Amino acid sequence: MVYEDEVLLVLNKPSGLLSVPGRGEDKQDCLSSRVQKHYPNASIVHRLDMGTSGLMLMARGEQAQRFLNDAFARRIVHKRYEAVVDGLVTAPDHPGADIWQEITLPIALDWPNRPRRIIDTQLGKPSQTRWQVMSVDKVLGTSRLKLEPLTGRSHQLRVHLLAIGHPILGDALYAPTEVVAKAARLLLHATELVVPHPISLQPMRFVSSAPF
Repeated sequence: MVYEDEVLLVLNKPSGLLSVPGRGEDKQDCLSSRVQKHYPNASIVHRLDMGTSGLMLMARGEQAQRFLNDAFARRIVHKRYEAVVDGLVTAPDHPGADIWQEITLPIALDWPNRPRRIIDTQLGKPSQTRWQVMSVDKVLGTSRLKLEPLTGRSHQLRVHLLAIGHPILGDALYAPTEVVAKAARLLLHATELVVPHPISLQPMRFVSSAPF
């Protein structure tokens, strides 16, 4: 638990834990069910992939849930992530500048290979991701990126980074075998959330450092 009050919970989800129950008895343990044992009125308003760790919000009560669902739909919840990707990503040559680059590629469900997503210029939904180089490791041949999804498609960050040739380390669904083997888990962490409080409407900022 990162934060709690009468209408809002902020949690730090570990990698390997589902956000909500999946299909089958072996997929019933998840963040939402664990939280609801202690906070029966808590409900999910967004999700993280099972392999992704980091900050997640839950609403307490129907009014807070409606407010937060609307905030996500209107894209007024600010989210940032950190990832370690394969390859050396070059940053624009502007020393000291806070330079962000953008991936704008439409994403669609890959029906024959569900739950995978693909880039599809005909059927895909518009998807935007901002990214910035934090550091590179020339010895390991990897780069650490700061990521900001401007849209909220399933697997968006993983698909977009794969599309530009830099899959996330440990991504068993999208990365080549040799890139999966470079990490024991998916190296993707939700590091920052800024959300208006459901009652006061004041912006609240939560931060969680990447554990890798």
